[in-house]
Amino acid sequence: MDKFFKISERGSTVRTEIIAGLTTFFAMAYIVITNPNQIVSFNHLAENADPAFQQIWNAVYVASILGAVIGTLLMSLYARMPFAQACGMGLNSFFFVSFVLPAVISGSDVIEGYQSGLVIILISGLIFLLISVTGLRSKIARALPDCLKKAIPAGIGLFIAFIGFQNVGIIQTNQYTLVQFVDIHGAINNGTFFETAMPALLALAGLLLIAVLEKFKVKGSVLITILAITVIYYILPGSVFSFDMSQVGATFKDFASIGLAAAFKPQSWANAFSGEGLGAIFSTIMLIITFCLVDMFDTIGTLYGTASQADMLDDNGDPISVNECMTSDAIATVAGSVFGTSTVTTYVESAAGVGAGGRTGLTSLVVAICFAVCLFLSPVASLVPACATAPALIYVGVLMLKSFAKVDMNDLASAVPAFLALVMMPLTYSISNGIGIGAIAYVLISLFTGKYKKKDIPITVIAALFVLRFVFVTM
Repeated sequence: MDKFFKISERGSTVRTEIIAGLTTFFAMAYIVITNPNQIVSFNHLAENADPAFQQIWNAVYVASILGAVIGTLLMSLYARMPFAQACGMGLNSFFFVSFVLPAVISGSDVIEGYQSGLVIILISGLIFLLISVTGLRSKIARALPDCLKKAIPAGIGLFIAFIGFQNVGIIQTNQYTLVQFVDIHGAINNGTFFETAMPALLALAGLLLIAVLEKFKVKGSVLITILAITVIYYILPGSVFSFDMSQVGATFKDFASIGLAAAFKPQSWANAFSGEGLGAIFSTIMLIITFCLVDMFDTIGTLYGTASQADMLDDNGDPISVNECMTSDAIATVAGSVFGTSTVTTYVESAAGVGAGGRTGLTSLVVAICFAVCLFLSPVASLVPACATAPALIYVGVLMLKSFAKVDMNDLASAVPAFLALVMMPLTYSISNGIGIGAIAYVLISLFTGKYKKKDIPITVIAALFVLRFVFVTM
């Protein structure tokens, strides 16, 4: 095991890798329930809801886990890196808006709308795979300007910290300022302290606990904090948790009937390309390009961010085993579409496990095993509250910000694109948006200052594709 995963060579231990794997899993376990919710946009919970929504939910639940297991196993056994994969957030909502919602609006079969979307995911996945095995995908990653490579980890750090703040309600919506700090006073007056303010305060306490434990060099500080905050979360209000296993059988039945291999059905292909005229063809092509772009640059960004945090970059500042990681990601997307779910991508929450010391594929193996268990124990994934995992995300955000110090802020041709990539990731809630906007800024500044060179042609192509996506596709 040590030789296969290079545990000692990378300065880790089996115990550290296991703890890191558990940390990553708990940080991203929410996706097990969240992904099917997003694919049907919670329509299965509505009163008098179409039973088809519950069928899709059940199918996507199983498909999401299988996609995560296969993708993460590939990261473990093929790439041998501490990264986990699951269905991409944002992409799942876009899937609903692009394929399920139009079926609802037109009054057609929502299951057929869902299955036509799987065809588009399959095509985009095959494109991922083609450009990955040919090495083109890694060349695209290496074509990023140095300033963006240094800004991406910091931008992801801000992004995942923002996710942590939002998930637990430390940052709340405000109709005037868009965001605000948790309203503790209002929660007390409204009698909702335990529901709203307490989780936010527990998360902040968890972040401080991690900092203290790390200061004293306590091994497993992140996992210890997750477990401690989970226990406190249930003890303080005197709440209990329960298991409902009654739906397990139904999920597998619906998975087999409407999700598995639906992407290969002739009717699914007919529905996916049923539009008439050049406009419909262009729309379909743009959908495929959008899924390709977002998955590609979400993955590239995550790999650069987490690899930088783990000191797993080569002499050129690129992640080691980048080709293997890209191929693993592409195969996972193809597998996910065959099973019946939206795009599978490398997860930014992998940084939580890296922050806990994970450096090898053993970390991702532990994550894959945990996801597999969820196939049969679906309620387990929802037992760990957001306030227990949010501190891990925020803590990793703190660690990843240090990479931005390497950006040359005296050169505005580097500073402005880097800054835009940094802030646009959390503000637009998208890693790929941050990279795309940074790329566009870099190309334009280079052109207008006379600094444009032949080596900038690849980043120009990337910028042009993002311009097309921003103009023609709403996400």
